[in-house]
Amino acid sequence: MRILIIEDEKKTAAYLQKGLGEQGFLVDICADGDEGVLLAASMDYDLILLDVMMPIRDGWSVLQELRRLGMQTPVLFLTARDSVDDRVKGLELGADDYLVKPFAFIELLARIRSILRRGPARKAEKMALADLTLDPVRHKAVRDGRRLDLSPKEFALLLLFLQRPGEVLSRTLIAEQVWDVHFDSDTNIVDVAVRRLRGKIDDPFSIKLLHTVRGVGYVLEER
Repeated sequence: MRILIIEDEKKTAAYLQKGLGEQGFLVDICADGDEGVLLAASMDYDLILLDVMMPIRDGWSVLQELRRLGMQTPVLFLTARDSVDDRVKGLELGADDYLVKPFAFIELLARIRSILRRGPARKAEKMALADLTLDPVRHKAVRDGRRLDLSPKEFALLLLFLQRPGEVLSRTLIAEQVWDVHFDSDTNIVDVAVRRLRGKIDDPFSIKLLHTVRGVGYVLEER
């Protein structure tokens, strides 16, 4: 397994390279975002560890560029920024996980192994509920003939709901299935993500499909 570390703190990068190397990973490091994009585009990496605050090009921009180029390499953000808004931003840009500094190496290793254990997602043909359709293969969502502009995480969230229509999904289950991480019970990242998804698939339309079940979770169904 080959990992790319994009981190401008030399001591941190060296520490991670040494620790992961001892675990059997092949590790490359670079100190700025532009170089990181070039490396990611030229090498076949299994995972990218990406710092947010870097000179020249920050982690947000790096991830956006990687996804724009069509690269779906898993990305784990490493950052001192721990606000809910920052977590939501990173995950909705297409990151697979988000670890706040300082962190224990054993936790980082567990997160890495969790990401790498995931197999390729099973992509069904078109899925539909009422006038809402989703095409996982073409990464396309449409409602009432209108193309929906969804972020990667919004698309994954909608896919989960369409895979389990009429089933009330708890916040914990959503966090595990969409982000593969456990969030603190007082963190509202799932609620924020659902609210943003609802703003795109429901708010412009008269018939609402995504409903809140108070105290339990959310359900996608036609009522």
